Amino acid sequence: QQIQEDLNKQLLDNLVNFLSQSHSGFQEKTTEWTCRMKFREIPTAALVLGVNVTDHDLTFRGLSDVLQDNVTPYVALLEAKDCPGIKNLMQKLMGQLMSCDVDVDSLEDEDYVPVSQNRIRCSMPSLVSWYENVTKKTESETPNKKRNSSSRHWQSPPVVVIFKDMESFTTKVLQDFIVISSQHIHELPLVLIFGIATSPMIIHRLLPHSVSSLLCIELFQSLSCKEHLSTIIDKLLLTSQFPFKLGGKVVQVLINIFLYHDFSVQNFIKGFQLCIMEHFYSQPLSILCSQLVDVKKRVCSLSHNQCENIRRLPSFRRYVEKQESRKQIELLTDDSFLKEETEKLLEDLHVYHENYVSILRCLHVFTSSLPKYPLGKQIRELHCACLENRVWETEEYESSLQLARMLNKTDLVTMVQQCVEILMSSSGKEFDKTVEKLKKFLTQFQNLEAEASQEQDVSVSSQKELQKKTDLYHLQKTLLELKESRRSKKLTKFEMLRFEVVDYMDSLVRKYLVPADSRTLHEIVYFNAATVLRGHLNAAPRTALHMALNTPHWYLKNQALRCDGGGICNKAPDICIVYKLHLECGRLINLVDWLEAFSTVVTAAEEGNADAASSDQVDDIIHARFIRAVSELELLGFIKPSKQKTDHVARLTWGGC
Repeated sequence: QQIQEDLNKQLLDNLVNFLSQSHSGFQEKTTEWTCRMKFREIPTAALVLGVNVTDHDLTFRGLSDVLQDNVTPYVALLEAKDCPGIKNLMQKLMGQLMSCDVDVDSLEDEDYVPVSQNRIRCSMPSLVSWYENVTKKTESETPNKKRNSSSRHWQSPPVVVIFKDMESFTTKVLQDFIVISSQHIHELPLVLIFGIATSPMIIHRLLPHSVSSLLCIELFQSLSCKEHLSTIIDKLLLTSQFPFKLGGKVVQVLINIFLYHDFSVQNFIKGFQLCIMEHFYSQPLSILCSQLVDVKKRVCSLSHNQCENIRRLPSFRRYVEKQESRKQIELLTDDSFLKEETEKLLEDLHVYHENYVSILRCLHVFTSSLPKYPLGKQIRELHCACLENRVWETEEYESSLQLARMLNKTDLVTMVQQCVEILMSSSGKEFDKTVEKLKKFLTQFQNLEAEASQEQDVSVSSQKELQKKTDLYHLQKTLLELKESRRSKKLTKFEMLRFEVVDYMDSLVRKYLVPADSRTLHEIVYFNAATVLRGHLNAAPRTALHMALNTPHWYLKNQALRCDGGGICNKAPDICIVYKLHLECGRLINLVDWLEAFSTVVTAAEEGNADAASSDQVDDIIHARFIRAVSELELLGFIKPSKQKTDHVARLTWGGC
């Protein structure tokens, strides 16, 4: 929440400045406001938020809080679903401004809203008179103050109306409201904020010129959802502050859902929270997933069963196999020795995380500046590549090294300087020698400047000599000689230093960016169950429907509905019986045969009923139940009417779930 507030701060500050500028004229009655009043222009902020609609609520909630805390208490949030007509819009608007809950359905046939046991007509003149009374009352209560009684709001605060989803509002509702409001702009300091998910051009598509000309529009652009996500990943995942970590495949699942489904940062965070709950629920050793200062206390409190759980971990078993036989026996039999070793291993894992993040950022400095971005432009892509396998064994990494060996001096020096800053700000204690080495490289680059200028003079003179050769034969001969000399030419000092820098970065990558699953006890802090997460987040409605209709006893908690051996229980709900019968049919299902089979199953449960009605009445009831069950099955998408035969329906689903 703090990260998202920081990201939206600049946008909210710009909106507050816009409100102050548009409102200052109304307070002082300046010439600008008088001109705007003549043309009846309404100050309007077009807020482009992007297609991640699920994140808009948080932004509007934050905007509303900021405005109500610092600018004006009169803020109304309107949604298209609550405003099908201008009357509903006015009811919602006045209800929110006057701090009363308005039930639109209950007021569907009325033009009034209840306020303090009074009924006020929902119209713009009523809103203007209410605003004048409220502001006069506030000014009379605090005559010596420039602001109202809370001293936070402005004098004569504006009335801010926020349309959260402008694209969803009908054109007529927007037109009517804007036209009516423009006629009272000299009496009411109204400011509109349009929440836009697509493009600002939607304003001109929805509103004709005669209406849009009544708006004084200023455009505001929020941070893109991709930049938002990159910041969230950078602050939450790529940090040693939080002990809980996500595996590479899990991160990839969350990012794929973000990129290919909704671009919603909120849903990404919900997926992250789901990973936390799933990890601490399913991993019995998650008690050790804590800050380093608490690890020792928690390790000492481990029970014998928890020690046995540690011994069962695959990474710990691999660790034991590499030890001497004497130490192996102690690790497998002595709990106190195991606790000491576990504490050391968890400390090593914490150090690994600190070093990993720092070197990952250094590697990203190099790869993000290369053309074509072999390892990806964003650090999240590089993070996933390093978590899943040894990144230095991939073709993308090899191509990145080749491109890095062709960087010019300016770019290379800038990258090394950035790496020095990253490592100096890191909490890792192993980078003192690394920083000294990189600073030594920078000094060597500075010493090469004089030599580079001399080499440049030589190359310029050779080019001048080449230009003097006007004969084609001599020109070709000279070019061939230059080519041969370049082949046999030794590397310059800069090229050798450049190779040395790139090779040194490669050694750091191989040392510190080892995949997490190769570290001992990584199962305690890493959540790697990507399949479980995908099952939670990727909905499979057909599978859920099949399970519910095929095994209703699980959902209804009624074992009487259970039928073993693939039979059909005659006490099950009608739709379950119809569904199981339709599974036995082919592509086309005869409705008459289907009805007879349904009737046979249902009547088997009613044969012993002595109070049963006449057979005709029973047939009518069964027929009605069958029609309803078939209609429900069609609604769920399992069948559809057939054009080939009128008394048949076509089956739409095949295969097992």
